[in-house]
Amino acid sequence: MTNNTQPPESGASDPVPADLTNGHAEQDKPEDTPPGQLTTNPDHADYWRANIRLMLALLAIWFVVSFGFGILLVDWLNQFRLFGFKLGFWWAQQGSIYVFVVLIFVYAARMKTLDRKFGVSDDD
Repeated sequence: MTNNTQPPESGASDPVPADLTNGHAEQDKPEDTPPGQLTTNPDHADYWRANIRLMLALLAIWFVVSFGFGILLVDWLNQFRLFGFKLGFWWAQQGSIYVFVVLIFVYAARMKTLDRKFGVSDDD
């Protein structure tokens, strides 16, 4: 049995399908860039940096609320009461979940703002 496939030419690569690049790769490329090839655009790096900074800030808040309040500071918080429950217990069971849900909405709103700022919004 013979293999009829030929290896790709050196330096050749498969182009990135347009549906995977959200249509943004083609418009941000210089004229001499081959079709389907992504470029290093400073806006892409700034967008990714802003996205990572937002995620790290929200994860830090989530960590402090869930691990800090629910585990490390539980004994200190238990001297206070909220709705008849010790505050440390309430944070571990309910408060951290509420904060997590709020963080989801904050992330969605901030990402929508970032998407619009960097021109990658999927709004019509």
